[in-house]
This record gives sequence, structure tokens and C-alpha cells, in this order.
Amino acid sequence: MTTAHLPDVRRHILDVAHPLLLAKGFTAVGLAELLAAARVPKGSFYHYFASKEAFGEAMLETYFDECHAKIDGLLGGSGTAAERLMAYFDDWLTSQTDEHAQSRCLVVKLGAEVSDLSEPMRAALDRGTRAVTARLAATLAAGAQDGSLPTLPDPAGTATALYQNWLGASLLAKILRDRAPLDTAMAQTRTLLGLG
Repeated sequence: MTTAHLPDVRRHILDVAHPLLLAKGFTAVGLAELLAAARVPKGSFYHYFASKEAFGEAMLETYFDECHAKIDGLLGGSGTAAERLMAYFDDWLTSQTDEHAQSRCLVVKLGAEVSDLSEPMRAALDRGTRAVTARLAATLAAGAQDGSLPTLPDPAGTATALYQNWLGASLLAKILRDRAPLDTAMAQTRTLLGLG
């Protein structure tokens, strides 16, 4: 199928770019490589994205849209708030130790790289991560209400600390090529939440 017959060329470009960016990072993926992989002409790219930076911002927004939908499914499922929260962290652990690069965290891969390069991309990361921690904070508060989690003096602060811990563990797991930091993050999470 040629790109002219694709129902959504913009989405196709973003889908093809995702594994490339996870493998190489933002600056290492040149426009020519991306266009060749997506099999779209340069004009098609610029029809959808004003610049590579605008493409990067769209890539992050799309990533977070999908991430938030997945989180909403996990945190909005059945069971106690504690069970739903642990399902989220179980999923994080699995996705970061899975052999499929597509499942890895784009925030870990691109966060430090693009935050200094592009204010719009940094802002997209900021909006996306704040939305994640807000969802976690709401689930922590729900856990206090249903009795499955302790009442925390600052659910938003705890949610931010948990997210930071897991981001750091994911980065260390990449550096060490070892899942041990993620296992430690899981143990710390269970302890912090009083889940033994």
C-alpha cells in the first residue's frame, strides 16, 4: 500500500517514527531516514508538520494520548484503588523489561535530550507527565477513601515521588541493562503504600 492510500498519513508517519526514536533518539534520526522508513515524500511530511521540532512535539503528544488512555484503563478498572494502582506499576515493570522496543518509555528515551533542545517539546513532556501524576494522585486519594491505601498527607506529592522513582529506575535499568532498579522501585512502591 502506498502512502497515498493510507487513511491517515500523519498518523502513519508518527507510528513509523516511534520505534526509530526509541532506538536512536530524536537528534540521531534524520528526516531522510524517517521519510524513507515511512515511504512518504518530503512534501507530505511538511504538509503535516511545520518542522522537525513540530513533528517531535506531535510525537510526544500522541505518545501521551495513548499512554493516558492505557493508564485510564488500568486505573479505572475493577478492584480496589490499591489493586488498580499496582496493576499500573506491574504494567510499567512489564513494559520496561519486555523485549519489544515499542513498549519502552519515550519519556525516558527523549526527556533529557529534547528538554534542552526544544521548548515546545519540553512543554509537551511537562504536560504529559503532569497528567500522569494527576491520575496517580487521584488513585491514591481513592485508595484512602476505599481503605485499600493509607491516608497520605500529600497524595499529589506522593504521586510525583512515585513517578520520579519509576522514571529513574527505568533509566538506570537501561544504563545497567538489568531489571534490578525496576524491581527495587516496585519494592519501594509497595513499602511506601503499605502493601508489604
